[in-house]
Amino acid sequence: MEKTLKSIATNFGLYLGVFLALITIIPYAVNIELLANTWLGAFILIAVIVFGIISVVKVKQAQNSYATFKEAFTAYFITVALGLLISVLVSYILFNFIDPEAATVLKEITIEKTVQMMEGFNSPSDIIDQTVENMEAQNNYSLANIAKGLAGYLVMFSIIGLIVAAAMKKNTPDAE
Repeated sequence: MEKTLKSIATNFGLYLGVFLALITIIPYAVNIELLANTWLGAFILIAVIVFGIISVVKVKQAQNSYATFKEAFTAYFITVALGLLISVLVSYILFNFIDPEAATVLKEITIEKTVQMMEGFNSPSDIIDQTVENMEAQNNYSLANIAKGLAGYLVMFSIIGLIVAAAMKKNTPDAE
């Protein structure tokens, strides 16, 4: 059963990774401004969670509708971690080697949207200026920043994964 769990989770992680890579590459090719769209970001978060849940469901199906908390969480985590890793690698390659200028353009778009949002919340101009200064000094696609971002996402999605695993676990009758 353990091999089945890992192979199912790995397959869904690969599917998720390809899906996330396409969600990066297609907007990049069509209109780079889409990559700074809040709705696209929300869609990506939901997609990651859905892929994780589907992975848990498939593992349960493969095990006669049973999965312990550990098995459910493992399936979810492997799927999400592998998918995010593929996505991060694609972004790193795209914005550091294929088209580094696109990273600069995307940063400018993000800064503009952030300023608009902060002005909408009536933030003081000195705080807006400081935020812009910090954003301009940062390289979002450096290896260190990508690793930090990946770690942050893994923590956030792990917390969600714990909730999913708790909700979807079902021990075999003889294990209870």
